[in-house]
Amino acid sequence: MSKHSGILRAIRRRLSLLERRLAECERGLLTGDSDDTREEMKGLLAEYQEEADAEVKHLVWCFVLSSRYVFILVAGVILSFASMGSYSLLVLTPAFLSAFLLPAANPASVHRWAFLLQMSWQTLCHLWFQYASPRLEDTQNTRFSISISSLMLLTQRVTSLALDIHEGKLRSTPENQEHGSFQRSPRSHLALCSYMLFFPALLGGPLCSFLIFDKQIKGLGPSLVNPIWIFGCMCLRVLVLQTLRIFMQDWVINQPGLAECSKCSCVSTMWTTALLFKMTYYSHWLLDESLVYVAGFGLQLGHQTENCHRELSDMDLWTLETTNRLSLFTRTWNKSTSQWLRRLIFQKSPMQPLLVTFIFSAWWHGLYPGQVFGFLCWAVMVEADYRINQYFSLVVKSWHAQLLYRFLTLMQTQLVIAYIMIAVEMRSFSVLWMLCGSYCSIFPLLNCGLLIWLVKRSMKT
Repeated sequence: MSKHSGILRAIRRRLSLLERRLAECERGLLTGDSDDTREEMKGLLAEYQEEADAEVKHLVWCFVLSSRYVFILVAGVILSFASMGSYSLLVLTPAFLSAFLLPAANPASVHRWAFLLQMSWQTLCHLWFQYASPRLEDTQNTRFSISISSLMLLTQRVTSLALDIHEGKLRSTPENQEHGSFQRSPRSHLALCSYMLFFPALLGGPLCSFLIFDKQIKGLGPSLVNPIWIFGCMCLRVLVLQTLRIFMQDWVINQPGLAECSKCSCVSTMWTTALLFKMTYYSHWLLDESLVYVAGFGLQLGHQTENCHRELSDMDLWTLETTNRLSLFTRTWNKSTSQWLRRLIFQKSPMQPLLVTFIFSAWWHGLYPGQVFGFLCWAVMVEADYRINQYFSLVVKSWHAQLLYRFLTLMQTQLVIAYIMIAVEMRSFSVLWMLCGSYCSIFPLLNCGLLIWLVKRSMKT
């Protein structure tokens, strides 16, 4: 702001001098000046007047833009303290440090340092939570859990921003830029702090890149859709899902658990319990997206609205519940996180990128026994899905066989996902032991058997 004020003062001084000069010309005090000189001075006066008006408008716009960033930042800090209490420092500390350190880092290595520092901090917080959770009261335990969840989302934003800087999508220093340009360079620490603590997505929601965040804050283009209408439609879908979940929950309560079930009844228990987990995820994702949209994000990008909508959406309910491809389910489940993992880990891994991606996902989630087993199993199942589909797409020819194949693989996909979800969500070793010892293990073992057979077959050929 001081730079803009100095430029404005210089323009005003030049403008004042020209006004006095022109007045002298018009009063005839300078008899030596010709009419051409006075006309030239009038043109210069008009030019400097336009430049001064443009600078005033630019300063007003900078003030409005700064006030938007301040509002988002203050709202994020207030929300963090209200929901997490003193544990909000676990999120605020790395958020502010990242906002000030990332622009000063070397673009060639900024993504590595951001990844190591953020994941080290998050891992320490995860270990602290696992140690302290049994000793905390319910309220403190809930606040601590919320702070861990928010910290995981902050890790996404920090590493995403670092990758943008590393890949040249953002410049960490404003080189050869026009006066006042801010479009593709995160020069403002205020903008970065507000991005790190973006309150609609602080506690949950899709990952929004800094480029989209910056464009939306600047309000480029008119809103093409009424955000209140989108919010109402999403809330109606949440209401339907929650109603179905209540009926499903009453049904699950009357069923035997994994410790009491026997043989095939364990499969029913596993599938219905996993369905409850999925309905909870669907409801939360819809609410998170509705908050992002009601804040105006994803609705003001002109011809890029559809692409932005896909980037700011975590759920495709139809694909998740009807696909017979486990790999497609994996890419669609929690879509923005899947894309973030693909960009951060999968595309950067020199060997075994699929396995490394799922190992990192287990690390990012907290390294509970159920999560480690679940994500490793998920990696094997995705690899099996690729090979099984590649083989049977060549074998199955008639439409009757294709229809039967699609139905069987649809059931297999949903049951394998249910198995993985129970392992990941229950977390504990005792539940994992009961799950592995039940009839539910037949479905992932079937995929493992086919994978081994197809690998051996490809080695022979």
